[in-house]
Amino acid sequence: MPRFTVNTTRFDPYLGFKFKILIDGLAVAAVNKCSALKRTTEVTPWYEGGDSSAPRQIPGKTKYDPITLEAGVTHDTTFEEWANKVNNFEGDAAMSLATFRKNITIEVYNQGGQKVLAYHVFRCWVSEYQALPQLDAGGNAVLISTIKLENEGWVRDPIPELKEA
Repeated sequence: MPRFTVNTTRFDPYLGFKFKILIDGLAVAAVNKCSALKRTTEVTPWYEGGDSSAPRQIPGKTKYDPITLEAGVTHDTTFEEWANKVNNFEGDAAMSLATFRKNITIEVYNQGGQKVLAYHVFRCWVSEYQALPQLDAGGNAVLISTIKLENEGWVRDPIPELKEA
């Protein structure tokens, strides 16, 4: 099977540096890193009666790993507002059990700026939030905020392969 069905002369895979993270359908400003989408299914050994020589292996429970997003600190408050829906210094009355879970979309683009992949991630919520990194008066690093998103699974959006110029 060819690696690409429309662009049959292409052999190189897509690069991982052109992407967008959409929360509530809007791109989050200055996201520079997104961890891998990973799921793990437990292996359950099963012994068949009369054949105890070796277990059969059947799939068990599936777990979806958290997704970590990093973004340069700007005036965009998307991460902070979402994190405050789970835990807020003002107390329980300021939190929102109705809206703390959100679906997000991860979009990947080719070098020509065409969307080539997208994944929809379901029922995400913020389990860790870092508003600021360590500050250093002698450094010149970019300020990065980080959120860790628990999720209940993801699916690939079936985007057809586009003809590349």
